Amino acid sequence: MTTSDSSLVRRFQRGDADAATALYVRYANRLTRLAGRNTAADLASRFDSEDVVQSVFRTFFRRVAGGAYDVPDGDELWGLLMVITLNKLRLAASHHRAAKRTVNATKGNGPDALLGVSAGGDEGALRLLRLTIDEYLAGLDPADRQILELRFEGYGVAEVAERSGRTKRTVERVLQRLRESLRKQVDV
Repeated sequence: MTTSDSSLVRRFQRGDADAATALYVRYANRLTRLAGRNTAADLASRFDSEDVVQSVFRTFFRRVAGGAYDVPDGDELWGLLMVITLNKLRLAASHHRAAKRTVNATKGNGPDALLGVSAGGDEGALRLLRLTIDEYLAGLDPADRQILELRFEGYGVAEVAERSGRTKRTVERVLQRLRESLRKQVDV
């Protein structure tokens, strides 16, 4: 007999990590296929379905832990997870099609191109990049560092604002200022 979604959610809320794993295993492949089918071809190089699904589960489990979702007995989570996935795809598409990030303007300018390394990677260049990022983060004001770290973790601007206690507009301004500052450090 298969354990119901609501039972797994309750177990997860009580701290059972195996329940989270069971929910992930139950829905991850289906959500990955859904995300793949609903990702426009021009965006496929910018993010992949598995990244979207990871973000979906990160959001879902964070909100379940906070009591935001109540799953009635017997009801499947598929509908909720599907809506979260489609919303994440819509937001990602909007983000990557924004004027300064337009997909056509940045084709071929992925992280490897930025580093000047081949797809096989250059370990030295990657270590240097990581050291540069760590030094940059260490020199930031703690509030700015928190905003940037939350953004690195995949939280959207609204979620960063909520978690950092700042307004959405303030978060956007801080991120813009940090982008400009980092761009100046990278441009030699």
